[in-house]
Amino acid sequence: MSVRSEERRVPSVTLAKGGGSTSHPAFTWTVYVLRSQSRPEQCDIGLTNDLNARLAKHNSGGSPHTVKFRPWKLETAIAFRDRGKAAAFERYLKTGSGFAFAQRHF
Repeated sequence: MSVRSEERRVPSVTLAKGGGSTSHPAFTWTVYVLRSQSRPEQCDIGLTNDLNARLAKHNSGGSPHTVKFRPWKLETAIAFRDRGKAAAFERYLKTGSGFAFAQRHF
């Protein structure tokens, strides 16, 4: 059996500072893992097309599920071109095995 290594060039994505958009033409969907700074055992996994706006919403209390664990800090962000693949990865991370994967690798 032969294994072929293939180098793939992927455009870099820079997060905007000051609440700007994080959208990039090549990557439009982001699966994120947020960690509560007040209760580090709490995390939130989600999907967005504007990461900075979503983090700001969590930290301003705009998300009822996460308001009691504010403030939140971005722990991991994975960008996808395809919304379906991003949604599938988000669902996986919310399963028991996916959460264990995230704890080990992120």
